[in-house]
Amino acid sequence: MSRASGLALVSAPRRNPRRATSRGTGELILHACRRGASRVLVCIGGSATNDGGAGMAQALGVRLLSDRGVELAPGGEALLRLARVDMTELDPAVRSAEFVAATDVDNPLVGPSGASAVYGPQKGASAEDVILLDRALGHFAAVVHRDLGIDVRDIRGAGAAGGMGAGLVAFLGARLRPGVELVMEAVNLRERIAAADLVITGEGAFDEQSLHGKAPEGVLRTARELGVPALVLCGQARVDVPGVRIASLAGRFGLEAATERSRPLLEALTAEVAAEYRKDSGLASSPA
Repeated sequence: MSRASGLALVSAPRRNPRRATSRGTGELILHACRRGASRVLVCIGGSATNDGGAGMAQALGVRLLSDRGVELAPGGEALLRLARVDMTELDPAVRSAEFVAATDVDNPLVGPSGASAVYGPQKGASAEDVILLDRALGHFAAVVHRDLGIDVRDIRGAGAAGGMGAGLVAFLGARLRPGVELVMEAVNLRERIAAADLVITGEGAFDEQSLHGKAPEGVLRTARELGVPALVLCGQARVDVPGVRIASLAGRFGLEAATERSRPLLEALTAEVAAEYRKDSGLASSPA
């Protein structure tokens, strides 16, 4: 999704989640289905949008209509005018496909932990925009519930990518799955962790979001379940995890140095942590 409707595609001065659309992601899905894809994995995140997947749905043939029967304009703000959802013209190739959505967050669609409140500001939303967009997504959810019989408001991950999680569930019947689980299954990570003496994971900024569906949370949870010690290497640490050693570049070397010399300092920090682990576990140091 980030390559079709992503934040990186829009310069900071032009970011406007009231108007940004997920239509490009829908066009990619349509192209894949019409070329024979029967199972589609949609990786959602990093979006510039806050439209609940409305643009995506419109690209696939779904009609989102105002009370005058007019197709909605692009963007999250337009959802306030949604009066009816018409699925009759959904493309047949899309209708017959199976969809799985991979997400690295578990936010609900609306509310203080929802798409607009948590991610809207980084997409250019002001405080007033956040309130408006949250109300728009709430209205969108109510109409979807009435017309399609699907309640997407509080589904874990529905708020991912500006509500794209909700849109994929509502319009395409997608199953939302944490991306980390899909990757862990693909590489048999659980079996690898079970055979390990120590698990190391990391992230640039290790914070509350890291513990809600992102890769470090999945790795740490699995290590805890299997009783394998774990540690986190990161640029900055903004949260603690009971029983887990967290080593940050900023904490060890200072933020400025960590920013300017991250690679060599990460190597140095890793060596320090490894030496401490060998000492604490009673392992002999390597002759190298």
